[in-house]
Amino acid sequence: MKDMTEQLMACVELGKAVTSTLDRGQILRIILNRLSQLIHALNWTLYLVYEEARELRFEVVVGLEGIDFKDIQLKIGEGLAGQVAATGEPILIRDVREDTRVDRRVDTCTGFTTRSLITLPLKLGDRVIGVLQIINPEDQELFEKSYLPILLILSDFVAISINNAINHEKIEKLAVTDDVSGFYNSRYLHLKLDEIISSKQTTSLVFLDMDNFKRIVDTYGHPMGSKVLKEVAQVIGSHLGQDDFLVRYGGDEYVMVLPGAEKKEAREKVERIHTALNETSFLVEDGHDVRVTASFGIANFPEDAQDLKGLLHSADVSMYISKDRGKNAITVS
Repeated sequence: MKDMTEQLMACVELGKAVTSTLDRGQILRIILNRLSQLIHALNWTLYLVYEEARELRFEVVVGLEGIDFKDIQLKIGEGLAGQVAATGEPILIRDVREDTRVDRRVDTCTGFTTRSLITLPLKLGDRVIGVLQIINPEDQELFEKSYLPILLILSDFVAISINNAINHEKIEKLAVTDDVSGFYNSRYLHLKLDEIISSKQTTSLVFLDMDNFKRIVDTYGHPMGSKVLKEVAQVIGSHLGQDDFLVRYGGDEYVMVLPGAEKKEAREKVERIHTALNETSFLVEDGHDVRVTASFGIANFPEDAQDLKGLLHSADVSMYISKDRGKNAITVS
């Protein structure tokens, strides 16, 4: 970037690139790939701030692909990136050899040698949401004060784009998340299950209805009833596999989707969940000892049904058979 016109065009090009998608992973890759074309450097690193943990985590690294940096985190205030996250002020260092603030862990595990660093805050107002590092830039003029404004403009573009993507993720998550249990809602069930069935993957589905839940609400009130629903969901979720997912279908009904599971495997998993629910005390933190049971119905695609509607119906019918058998039971279609 030799003159003001070229600098402004760089900003325009980056702006076009990062508004092309709202997918966070794609945006991060686009940002660093486009920046690496505009400013030549051996490596680029983008960290995001995780405020609850008070730490920075690697999100994208350009120039050291194929290396897993997930286990490397920086506390706010630790290293150059951590200091920039803490202060919101950029740090530019032509020669890092004698600078004790530089975190050497990446160099140690990769054999890379960091010689110079431009570390920029990604800010929204006064809040730092991430840090962008340009490592070993070829153009030493970038360390001149006259270039700092354009670098900060670029980092503002990056911050706004990342924030838009994060907000988009939150909105999408809210659209498919049940606000009582914290797990998925029926909208997600229909979307995801339709995908699974379309792929022809063997899948077991479990309907679960809590027994005598109205008695709990009548005894402890609706707020405590909602808390029981959440605690029940947490017990169920703790027994599900990585590909399984739980849905609060409505009221005191849940649906478990077990992709890849035949009936025998589904039955064994449901038996473990059934036992766990029977053995768990609920509302303990509120000074109560509430016990719950549930009735389960299991159905399998494609064995019991050929489409989404049929699979849901088959599992629902099995669940009501469990109810008719005296509740607190498991029925397989």
